This record gives sequence, structure tokens and C-alpha cells, in this order.
Amino acid sequence: MILYQGELFPTEKQPELLSALEAHVNRTLAARPLSRETVVRAADALGARIAEGLFDDLLRRFAPGEEEKHKAAALPVMRREALEYRIRTELGDGPEAWDAAPPYGPERIRTERRPLGTLFHIAAGNVDGLPAFSVLEGLLTGNVNILKLPQADSGLTIEILRELIRLEPSLAEYIYVFDTPSSDAAGMRKMAALADGIVLWGGEEATRAVRALAPTGARLIEWGHRLGFAYISGYADREAELAALAAHVAETKQLLCSSCQTIYLDTDDPRAPHDFCREFLPILSDAVRSRPSADPGDAAQAALRAYCLRLEHAAGSRRGGRTVYAGDGCSLTVCPDRRLELSDMYGNLLVKALPVPYLLPVLRRAKGTLQTAALIAAPEKRRQLTELLLRAGVQRVMKAGDMSLSFCGEAHDGTYPLRQYTRFVHVEL
Repeated sequence: MILYQGELFPTEKQPELLSALEAHVNRTLAARPLSRETVVRAADALGARIAEGLFDDLLRRFAPGEEEKHKAAALPVMRREALEYRIRTELGDGPEAWDAAPPYGPERIRTERRPLGTLFHIAAGNVDGLPAFSVLEGLLTGNVNILKLPQADSGLTIEILRELIRLEPSLAEYIYVFDTPSSDAAGMRKMAALADGIVLWGGEEATRAVRALAPTGARLIEWGHRLGFAYISGYADREAELAALAAHVAETKQLLCSSCQTIYLDTDDPRAPHDFCREFLPILSDAVRSRPSADPGDAAQAALRAYCLRLEHAAGSRRGGRTVYAGDGCSLTVCPDRRLELSDMYGNLLVKALPVPYLLPVLRRAKGTLQTAALIAAPEKRRQLTELLLRAGVQRVMKAGDMSLSFCGEAHDGTYPLRQYTRFVHVEL
């Protein structure tokens, strides 16, 4: 389906709608700018309705068994207090702060922050509601937003945005949603041609493809695929910290950029990773068993991976020098190398030895993909190791159970998105 100026259209209407899109966008940009208060008021009302349970049936249809999680997630994203905090933090107090005359040069120059104009969002489908959240950020900065839905989108995005438009009809001309497949190069190029900025949630292959179709001068804003990992160097509370890490793996299924893919151990003893796996595997198995997936597709993926790993285990537990420890719907694989890499996900973790002296050199080789580190360490080591991880390029250092925690004022991959979606202009008075 297509959402176009507040109305739903079948996918077959895309050529006709795209041919008229430029005129509609230009008419909107030529009119009065979008009021930030209008967006905040509508988002706050939508967040309140979700939190009150008025959309439980909708959430149950698109995310069965996860209604409460999504309702809780709506508060830090949509409520007025959170949005106003983000605006103050990311954009400053307003244009009056820049009216002062510069110490040198022309005195009658005013500096203002303005929207880029039109944003083309190419969203990922690994988080329910993420595409709608990306559009909300574009609205907060006063941009017209064209969204290409991810293939895996369940329909939740369009329903969220339709409700936002019902609450504030003036937003209809700022939101255009297409279910265009990535293989439709002509359709993608038409959307990109209208963009002042392209917001891309994707990996290296997607980034290369978008760069090829981006118009000259368009700002490419990449929220690319990142990798999370855990680093263990002693414990403050061994039992609690390992249980928290296992719970995080089971809850996220390692599908998020912040999820744990590799567990690094501060050791140069080749036996230590095997000892760790034997200790941690029962904890991980318990966590996975107690959190069965409500999504049949996720459950099938996990079962298939577990079956393949059991076959490998029965065949000798070794592949490329790796040793597989198979559990109940999960596994731990000891690897002889130190490279940070994507795991098999769905409860299947990699375990590698990485002594502190090698920590920064190894992570720097993956500097473009680093995101979240779960640091488990003895209290006296935590501050020093946190600093080392940050110097290596990690964006977030969290506790084991909080790797994927979202919070008010959070940056995206080390930068504030609202700043990326705006530009500064200068006007001589």
C-alpha cells in the first residue's frame, strides 16, 4: 500500500503518484513552514493513546505478545517532555541565539537553522516502528518526508503514520509512504531526485546502491548496520551479569545493531573460552527457553540454526578451527581469531579471547561498524576499560542487560539526527 497525502492507494498507483509528487512537494515547501509545536502536539497525543492501550488490537496484530514492550517504547519517543528535551539538546534554544553581531565582518547578518527541505527515508525492517520513528524525526525538523518501506514491514508503519495524520491533518502533505521494492531502480531514482537529504538505514551494499542514485549535492545520512559485543574482564556480580547478558541475547535475538554478536574475554589462556562456554551455555539455554518467540518466522529461523549447529556438533564440533557448544535453541562457538563479526544470531554467539593490550588495535580494524559494548568488569577496571573502548571507536558502553536500551537524548551512531536533518542559512538584514 501507498500513503499519499493522508490517503491509501494500491501499489499499482505508484507511477501516477510519483509523477505528481514533485508538484505536491514544491507546493508544500512554498507554503508556511511546518510548526514544530504542531508535530510535538500530534506525536504526544499519539504516544498517549498507545500508552493507554487504545491501539492494543493493532499492536497484537502486528507484534503478537509484545504489546507492552511497544507501549513502553512509545513514551521516550513520542511524549512531549521527551521531544522537547531532544529539541533543546540537538537543536539548541532557537534562532535568537544567533542574532548577535559577529566580532568581525558584516554586522547585520542573521543566522538561522532551517530544514534541509525534503528527506528520502530508506528504512530497515529489523525494528518494528523504526520507519515511522525516522519520519517523526524528519517532521520535527520541518522537512517533507518520503519513506520507502522495508520489505519486512508488517503494515504497522502506515497505521502509525495514518493515526498521526488523523490527529493532525496538516501533516498529510509532509508524509509520503511507498512500498517500493529496492529492485525498482526507476521508482527509487524518482524519489531520490526530490531529496535534499537521503536517510539510509542499511549496510554497505545498500549504501553503495543509494550513492549511485543520489542526486548531486544531496546529503547522504547513513545509519548503517553496526555491531555490538560484550567484553568481560572480571565481574562485579558474576551470576547476575551473566544472566543479564543471556536475557539480552534471548530478548533481542541479536537482530539489533546494539545486540551482542561476539563475547570477548580478557585472557590469553586458550582454555579459558572453552571453560566460559561450559559455564555460560546453561544460563543462555535457560534464557532462550523462557523467552520463546511469538513470531513464527523467528521461531523457524532459530530452530533451523539450532538444528544445523547440532549437526556440526555431532560431526565433531569443529569448522575452520572453531568449536561449537550446542545448547537448547542456542549455541556458543569458540573462535581462534579476534575479528569482530556478525554471528548466526537467534541465540548463537561467538566467543573469542582478546587480552586488553590487543583490545584497541583489534577494534580499530572494525571502527566503521562499532556501536555498543556491554562491559562486564571488576569495579576497579571499569573506568579504565570504558575509556579504552571509547578511544577505540565504540559509541555506547552499557551494562550487559542494557545493550539495546533506548533513552531520551540518545544519539544515533555518535551524532544527533535532528542536526543532520537541518542546515544553517545566513541573511543580511
